[in-house]
Amino acid sequence: MTTDARTPLSRERVLHAAVALADEHGLRAVTMRRLAEELDAEAMSLYYHVAKKEDVLDGIVEVVAQEINETVARLEKGPDWRQTARRRILAARQVFLRHRWAPALFETRSSTSLEVLKYYDSLVGLMHEGGFSHNRIHHALHALGSRALGFSQELFDPSAGASAEVPPELAAQLPNLVGMLSEIAHDDPDSTLGWCDDQAEFEFGLDLILAGLDLLRER
Repeated sequence: MTTDARTPLSRERVLHAAVALADEHGLRAVTMRRLAEELDAEAMSLYYHVAKKEDVLDGIVEVVAQEINETVARLEKGPDWRQTARRRILAARQVFLRHRWAPALFETRSSTSLEVLKYYDSLVGLMHEGGFSHNRIHHALHALGSRALGFSQELFDPSAGASAEVPPELAAQLPNLVGMLSEIAHDDPDSTLGWCDDQAEFEFGLDLILAGLDLLRER
């Protein structure tokens, strides 16, 4: 990663450097010391722009969410609410595929980014214009969950020590689960966000939910 040492430090520059660092080396690489090195600056000078590492993490959520909103804003509306929502959600997913570390970070933030709220505000407006009451929209957002943003939360997280594989000694007791897992293969790593969240699985779940919601819409 290269930076221009002649450009004055700013919060925006620090946060964009953090995003680039996470893209290249993973989220764990984002430390104040490493950021200072990437920006060719003294570590203490960063604190004029970001209070601490948690502030950096909150800030890069804002940067990624802003990228999502800018991407969605460029889309043309579809023929109906359902197609438009689908296009928006899949466009948001493409942003996450460029920042594969971001879904896990979004799930851990205790404060909600304004840019994330703007994204949901736009989705609520789209559904309301499409014929949904606010009550139905509220239920819809719960049904969509993280899919509304473009990724699905996992039942298992092998990276956290929870294995999705059935231990051999339990296989005889779980024949249906073992049979299913033996036939499943996600062979396109470029489409995957998480252990089992590949493009096909994501779109299957999204289309199922959107179709069901459309049946409940106040026509």
